[in-house]
Amino acid sequence: QVQLVESGGGLAQPGGSLRLSCVASGFPFMDYAMTWARQAPGKGLEWVAGIYSDDRVAYYSDSVKGRFTISRDNVKNTLFLQMNSLKPEDTARYYCGKPADRGTYLYTPWPIESWGRGAQVTVSS
Repeated sequence: QVQLVESGGGLAQPGGSLRLSCVASGFPFMDYAMTWARQAPGKGLEWVAGIYSDDRVAYYSDSVKGRFTISRDNVKNTLFLQMNSLKPEDTARYYCGKPADRGTYLYTPWPIESWGRGAQVTVSS
């Protein structure tokens, strides 16, 4: 079965950095686009970043452009989100998601069939 396990969350100060990792298993990781999404308390899901199977970046949300970088290691079956210049509004639970098929989707929301349990990111001074 598909498994997605996020790690790397925690507490950071404004302006600080964190790197999230998502270790994937149970499917041919290299064949699938992947995404990071986040949800803050009381708010809806925000599509943070997406990446295609061939390492091309699909999208970044406007709120994270220039600060976050999505990447992947298809040998290690791992998805990353490097988060720099963190802001308090980045505080959320961050989820790694796998689309339902191998499509190269152009628009969010992507048809995600599996999510990890998430990693909490808190940005506070």
